Amino acid sequence: MGDIISDKTMKEFYIPNYILVPGSEVKNASHIPACPVIVFINSKSGGQLGTELLVTYRALLNENQVFDLGEMAPDKVLHQLYVTLETLKYSEDVLAAEIQKKLRIIVAGGDGTASWLLGVVSDLKLPQPPPIATVPLGTGNNIPFSFGWGKKNPGTDRQSVESFLNQVKTAKEMKIDSWHIIMRMRAPKDGSCDPIAPLELPHSLHAFHRVSLTDKLNMEGYHTFRGGFWNYFSMGMDAQVSYAFHSERKLHPEKFKSQFVNQSTYLKLGCTQGWFCASLLHPSSRNIAQLTQVKILNRQGQWEDLHIPRSIRSIVCLNLPSFSGGLNPWGTPKRKKSDDRDLTSPFIDDGLLEIVGFRNAWHGLVLLAPNGHGTRLAQAKGIRFEFRKGSADHTFMRIDGEPWKQPLPVDDDTVVVEISHFGQVNMLATAHCQSKSIYDPTSPVSHRDEDEENSTEDSMEDWGERRKFGAAATFKFPDEFDISHLS
Repeated sequence: MGDIISDKTMKEFYIPNYILVPGSEVKNASHIPACPVIVFINSKSGGQLGTELLVTYRALLNENQVFDLGEMAPDKVLHQLYVTLETLKYSEDVLAAEIQKKLRIIVAGGDGTASWLLGVVSDLKLPQPPPIATVPLGTGNNIPFSFGWGKKNPGTDRQSVESFLNQVKTAKEMKIDSWHIIMRMRAPKDGSCDPIAPLELPHSLHAFHRVSLTDKLNMEGYHTFRGGFWNYFSMGMDAQVSYAFHSERKLHPEKFKSQFVNQSTYLKLGCTQGWFCASLLHPSSRNIAQLTQVKILNRQGQWEDLHIPRSIRSIVCLNLPSFSGGLNPWGTPKRKKSDDRDLTSPFIDDGLLEIVGFRNAWHGLVLLAPNGHGTRLAQAKGIRFEFRKGSADHTFMRIDGEPWKQPLPVDDDTVVVEISHFGQVNMLATAHCQSKSIYDPTSPVSHRDEDEENSTEDSMEDWGERRKFGAAATFKFPDEFDISHLS
């Protein structure tokens, strides 16, 4: 497509070729767009929806501002774009300056795809990081739902895409906490403790990558991995079910062509994996308290032990108020609990993680009830898991929808997973946004629950180089990796 666009409405989102394609002829700006966008689409997401969406966006906009993530790495795209914008700005190009100031990013895919883009934008350390809007093309779609973009897969026709673009133009910016995760283990004498992605594809997960030998985080004799997340980190039975789902989809992609089928299969796997009958089918050695010692960094900046009830089989560290397809495991603590345990409503920019436990899937179903929630364990500035030799040789972990199988020590050494706060990124939110900012005067710190909480449950609830996610350099897929894994 050339630089001529007839639709006046689409001109507000349009970026000309001389800014997008290096070496193109520089042209004087006849119109400055109100909302210039760069669009990244995971064409393998949502069955055929990703491909259809790609076609529609390219028909409406300049095809050079719409990228298929299966073909172009977003870090390279954005790096080149900002080099061009800075060069043109130096030449006093008014349009380039305005585009850099107003640029917004659209990413269409699952939660894993959205997190990939968030990591890239964070790592590139752009002078004016563009805010990001998310199109729900995955199965859970927790990130789009949290910011009001919905959780159902969207329409791919011209009218639907135009409507979405207009929402992007009017969306408000919100800051969201970023969380950095480090996993370190001594190099084993035998076997491997590397994370294992579904179908034994080490390192294919975008969320984790082993640091290089020259990285400051590298320690001789140890394997160190790092990554980042924006929605949640979880460990235990929920991650095990997710791992089974991804493995099944990888083996039989033809069976996973719609969001409804995906969700139905997920539910069936929850049954076959024992998530509904965990006390019968799930060994007690896999209970969180049996697997790991947990420490949290409290509000005062001190590390302290976190008590995990022995019945808890899944632990979730939440950044957003959406998990498992739009459910809010933390809920809103009533005032007495807020005062007694220093618990507040969940905010996405307060530098705190909400840490929640679940006994089994039946426990998780309480989230469907008004004011339902999991077992609130703590709110913390950071959290550390220490795994030692025990009765289990592995566990399952998950970051923003992407699971892996984690081998555990077979000798006397430990595996340590530490999560810490690392700055913020900008998101775009609609009027239907579920997330709350601690700085928003309309977001109360705490509310009283309408229903009384069960007293039994109450008793149960008794660094420069380091500060990098590795997204721009390491969120790359090996040649043999199928990007549909991220959908």
